[in-house]
Amino acid sequence: MNTPIKVLIVDDDALVRAGLSMILSGTGDIEIAGEAADGDQVAPMVAEHRPDVVLMDIRMPRVDGLAATEALRATANPPEVVVLTTFHADAQVLRALRAGAAGFLLKDIPPADLVSAIRKVAAGEPILSPLVTRQLIAHVADGGAGGRRDRARGLLAKLSEREREVAVAIGQGNSNAEISAELYMSVATVKAHVSRILTKLNLNNRVQIALVVHDAG
Repeated sequence: MNTPIKVLIVDDDALVRAGLSMILSGTGDIEIAGEAADGDQVAPMVAEHRPDVVLMDIRMPRVDGLAATEALRATANPPEVVVLTTFHADAQVLRALRAGAAGFLLKDIPPADLVSAIRKVAAGEPILSPLVTRQLIAHVADGGAGGRRDRARGLLAKLSEREREVAVAIGQGNSNAEISAELYMSVATVKAHVSRILTKLNLNNRVQIALVVHDAG
């Protein structure tokens, strides 16, 4: 049998935790590694249980999900983080994505979609498309755009011309197959370029590549 996907649920609402746990426990390939009621419990629970995925609420009383995500993603071999929110356009969600979260889910997500999202994230696929990222950015007023633009352009300058073309295509919301067709390269070559971009720019996932491309204008 395949190893089950271990999930840590972090939310200050006991009913939300219970509901998520019940949904995910009903699958054959997902295991609840633990539950935390606040962001300050995340680090010790991750160290103890080594989850593959953390479902992270944004608003919690002592340490919010943003701070917990930033701290977690800065550690060695961190689990993937999926942000839970009640809002589509939330400045804190955008900041969590910049910190390395693999995506976000609304708390009223249908159970089947929740399970599918967990499986995708565990397999290394971000669950937030660049298109949705751009829509989120468009609805959230976020200061410091000038500084981010300069930083983003500096990052893209580190890439080869071909890598920049791939990065821009990711920012446009294209899949690997679409990039392959657009730039006349194999899907395997596209994947190799994406891996090099992530390494060169010290990024976690495609969502962050899209954010850099957007910031660079």
